[in-house]
Amino acid sequence: MAMEGMDAGSVAWVLTSSALVLLMTPGLAFFYGGLVQGSNVLNTMMMSVISMGVTAVLWISIGFSLAFGSGGGALIGDLGYAGLAGLESKLWPGTSLPALLFVVFQMTFAIIASAIISGSVAERMRFSAYVCFICLWSVLVYAPVCHWVWGPGGWMEEIGVKDFAGGNVVHETTAVSALVLAILLGPRLGHGESEKPAPHNVPFAILGAALLWFGWSGFNGGSALAADETAVLALVNTYTTAGASLVMWALLERLQHKRSSATGMVTGAVVGLVIITPAAGYVSPLGALVMGFVGCAFVYPSFQLSHRRVDDNLDAFPCHGVASFVGACLTGVFAKDGGLLYGGGLRLLGVEVLAAVATAVYAATVTAAIFFLLSRFMRMRVHEHDESVGLDNACHGEMAYGMNGATPISPFEHTQGTFKSA
Repeated sequence: MAMEGMDAGSVAWVLTSSALVLLMTPGLAFFYGGLVQGSNVLNTMMMSVISMGVTAVLWISIGFSLAFGSGGGALIGDLGYAGLAGLESKLWPGTSLPALLFVVFQMTFAIIASAIISGSVAERMRFSAYVCFICLWSVLVYAPVCHWVWGPGGWMEEIGVKDFAGGNVVHETTAVSALVLAILLGPRLGHGESEKPAPHNVPFAILGAALLWFGWSGFNGGSALAADETAVLALVNTYTTAGASLVMWALLERLQHKRSSATGMVTGAVVGLVIITPAAGYVSPLGALVMGFVGCAFVYPSFQLSHRRVDDNLDAFPCHGVASFVGACLTGVFAKDGGLLYGGGLRLLGVEVLAAVATAVYAATVTAAIFFLLSRFMRMRVHEHDESVGLDNACHGEMAYGMNGATPISPFEHTQGTFKSA
């Protein structure tokens, strides 16, 4: 028997959106996997895939309750929904959706949030240490920030922060945490001493970006939590900003390098998707178009920065952190309700910046604390020999390419087909 007040169309759309957002995590695996060296592709992809397991288990157990429980106050939820207690036969407040569907939709966000972090530590962090880290991070960082923005009584919601689909909740938290983790872990062997190695499989990266773009239809469109005009607006804006950002990236790259690369253009699209995430349901299509061009122009230079001691090898911080901050600021400008260009003054822009800064400080502090706690009990980084020959064989006993029992002489020679016996 249908629950009273449930809307079948909205249920169908959010069910579909949940599947789309879940698909984004394998898409991220292909995106990251194509950008690393061939001897590390499986390890890098596994860092995304494992999040689909451990984060899901934690979300069902306590994560959802800490994020959306109503009895904990402005900073964190309570444990009233632990194990999804009492949610089987009720609608989620303020929606026409079964509560369990809302749980699953939000779970897919938590999954990809944990996976994004791997972009800064790929090719050098122990897999077991990474798993332990994201388990603690999803409970101690993601769940509280989620409560601040979307949970009942969360302090950011109370001051009027607009974050339609997780620019702050998902992208700002993960990017800052990824950067801190990269700094504490240290750079890869040879980082800064020679030119950055080229991606080993650009078609993988293109495929991954395409899956991310496809899945973002549910990420932003589904965040309307209904099959209505807001969902349509969010979808239109998502595609518009991504397309504009892709074009702007191609133009900027051509001005700088006299050519536009495939890797660059798909990166530009992902940057645009991040920029529009906090604003997807709040701005007009024309505003979204301008956000794509202007936002990309602000984010692009951050990809050019490098430091010998900071090795964010897959650019997780500029792609997700800088882009989400720019998106939050532009939300304060272009939002039809309260935006600077619509007579709202500087208040919305101010609270958007405050939210981003507060999230960054909290995420950085807790990430560092988790790292130092884990480092007292386990080794966080792989041994130099394993790093030099590649982590696929060393950590997983598998190879993405080549003969069984074969080990690449080095990550750089792997793509040339040079192997030695294991």
